[in-house]
Amino acid sequence: MAKAYLVGSGVAALAAATFLIRDGGFDGADIHLFEERREIGGEPDADGTAGAGHAMRDGRMFEAEFRCTHDLLSGIPALDDPSVPVTQEILAGHVDFARDDVARLIDGDGKIVDTRSMGFSERDRLELVRCLATPEGHLDGKRITDCFGEHFFSTNFWFMWCTAFAFQPCHSAIEFRRYLRRFIHLFPEFSAMSGIHRTRYNEYDFLVRPLTAWLSERGVTFHTGCHVTDLGLAPERPNTVVKTIFLSRHGRDERIVVAPEDLVLVTNGSMTDACSLGSHTAPPSPRPHRSDAWLLWHRLARGRDDFGNPAVFDKHIKESRLESFTVTAKEPGFLEALEEFSGRETGEGGLMTFTDSNWLLTIVAPRRPIGPDQPEGVSVWWGYGLFPGRAGNHTPKPMTMCSGREILEEVLHHLPFDERVSARVLETSTAVPCLMPYLTSQFLARRRDDRPKVVPEGSVNLAFIGQFAEVPDDVVFTVEYSVRTAWTAVARLLRLDKQPPPVYKGHHDPHVLAAALESMHRRHA
Repeated sequence: MAKAYLVGSGVAALAAATFLIRDGGFDGADIHLFEERREIGGEPDADGTAGAGHAMRDGRMFEAEFRCTHDLLSGIPALDDPSVPVTQEILAGHVDFARDDVARLIDGDGKIVDTRSMGFSERDRLELVRCLATPEGHLDGKRITDCFGEHFFSTNFWFMWCTAFAFQPCHSAIEFRRYLRRFIHLFPEFSAMSGIHRTRYNEYDFLVRPLTAWLSERGVTFHTGCHVTDLGLAPERPNTVVKTIFLSRHGRDERIVVAPEDLVLVTNGSMTDACSLGSHTAPPSPRPHRSDAWLLWHRLARGRDDFGNPAVFDKHIKESRLESFTVTAKEPGFLEALEEFSGRETGEGGLMTFTDSNWLLTIVAPRRPIGPDQPEGVSVWWGYGLFPGRAGNHTPKPMTMCSGREILEEVLHHLPFDERVSARVLETSTAVPCLMPYLTSQFLARRRDDRPKVVPEGSVNLAFIGQFAEVPDDVVFTVEYSVRTAWTAVARLLRLDKQPPPVYKGHHDPHVLAAALESMHRRHA
């Protein structure tokens, strides 16, 4: 029987292993995932305890048109109730806990901004429509700033859009255009975030654990502590055939001979590579350890023009880094004050962005609990800064040099809370910062061939999966993108009849376009 070797254990690899069993007829015992870390799951994580403080690197949003993700998870039992598939839990949770955010933006005076208007000038609208209509090939190498004037970056729309999806003005115009087209159906209610779905728990417990349990029950092997250092390719061209996998397992070098009928699926690059945690009293380490994900891609791409260009994505840290922080509170004082200020119960609101913040801070108060084992009386909330290299408004140094307590002080500076409330929050909370040098690296300005195709031309048994493989039309930095690359890889390498569903294209629907245009012209009530 053919074997499948997957480099990495993130969502893309877990999804690929599931599709190999479900659609490809593979036996689970013939599937091997190699992960250099001790933990599997890739980007989703949920470390820490109520005592020491929790740490979640970032969060993922879902929506109704995540077709590949919903299909994948429709056959995976949920963590709490195995009789219910994960997809059903996501959709049911959106009905039970629909969002109605009325405090999406907070101005420099600590007041809620009226976001019913996107704040566009006529020039902004024309530039947005022009960006939507420009062929992607005309945007090769361009940044968002090449397509819009200065005023656009001060609009309500930009503040909401960039903090929801983590865009910076210097990022790729190609990716920005794809996002506009892919999510144009969310325009009318974007400020309320009512079209955004969230999982019941953190994404590790809600996605990774159920997928891992399903795969483990079917005999899939997870090799942790294994560093895949290189692939040996057959010298014959134009076909690409992997013959050997070179790896280091707990310090010992090994090689795996790959048979002609075997498959090799590689997660190239990593958004969360080299992440470093700080503490309530100390900032994150400035020199974190780098993993193999980028190094392997560099080795594979050397001397080839069909494996992409990893240097585009891993050499510009100042434009790709983001810093998040997780706050664990022993008392509900912060969330109670936030509910009173925003007018919405915890979890009913969405993101809250402080437009005057030098770090462009955004906080999120998820519905409680974030995990199945969270103690009663303990609350957890989360936030991030898109510009961590700048000095803060209250704290006169970059976010990257701040402890968790100093970041929490900066957040409280932007909220109009009573001083006694703020003092109590600081006394009863633990904040853990996390610096992520490459989190938005997939957004960096690029050309169309800088990411390899999922299955390169002439590839017999090699595919690339994850955020740095190219799927036309769909958008990176989503669970859906990881799942779509996985499904595409399995379907094409095995030449299956069942292919991924097409990417949703609301910009082809006249009703969606009309609603979006109306919302672009909406003025304050």
